[in-house]
Amino acid sequence: MKVPNLPIRSYLYVPGSDPRRIEKALASEADAVILDLEDAVAPNRKEEARKTVAEVLRSEHEKPVFVRINAPDSVLAEEDVEAVAGARLAGLRLPKTESPESVCRVAQHLEKLGCEAGLQCLIESALGLEFAFEIARAHEKVVGMSLGEADLAADLGVRGDAGLLYARSRLVAATRAAGLPGPVQSVYTNVRDAEGLRRSTKEGKNMGFVGRSAIHPAQIEVINEVFTPTEEEIAEAKDLLARLEESTGTGTGAFALEDGRFVDEAVVGSARLTLALARRDREGVS
Repeated sequence: MKVPNLPIRSYLYVPGSDPRRIEKALASEADAVILDLEDAVAPNRKEEARKTVAEVLRSEHEKPVFVRINAPDSVLAEEDVEAVAGARLAGLRLPKTESPESVCRVAQHLEKLGCEAGLQCLIESALGLEFAFEIARAHEKVVGMSLGEADLAADLGVRGDAGLLYARSRLVAATRAAGLPGPVQSVYTNVRDAEGLRRSTKEGKNMGFVGRSAIHPAQIEVINEVFTPTEEEIAEAKDLLARLEESTGTGTGAFALEDGRFVDEAVVGSARLTLALARRDREGVS
């Protein structure tokens, strides 16, 4: 399975060693599922988890399935890739990504195995953040980026959202400069705080993040709701695209709205994303 054409609003993490929870995740409202071989799996259960994940990937499922492998420079990562590479893998998540070279090694390994899956790189350290742009451009298989905010905050020695604002903005700028979609927002760890999740997700959306990872099925409804455009946003996006088409026909390629806002191709890019997210909501799995 290739990476879906439509943007993904919600990714649900689930331990790769737990078949029961995997089954529930695949039946959830999440747009995509991430089978975790890293933090959620104890060291003595890694091989068991690989076998379980490989079996899931061989089965029929409508939902895109990603796999988070172990740190890309580790022996465990090589074994993970060997076990899960295949046609039904939507993509790999690379935790603790700190260099373009490590990304290229994983990408080349996938290519040797004939696997078309893309890579989503997780930035979880100050060093990784410094190399975010280079990582985003490391290989054509890199299709997305995200922050691992718990580890990053610990490495930076910061507490609270204020200490992560620079990192979030830096990642958005780096991914967009590299020609990638807006990054995926990190998990919200308090699964009982639905209002906090909603507020945080809206802030992330306004900063340029597209979609969010979740650690519990109960978080999916809020995340999907925030990243699903309103009818007003959809109507405005359709109007912008219609006006762009009209202006292109007249050779101008840009125009100003009645309220004075100037619109060109770059601005219309966000309108296209809005309509793609609306299609995701209507059509479900792509």
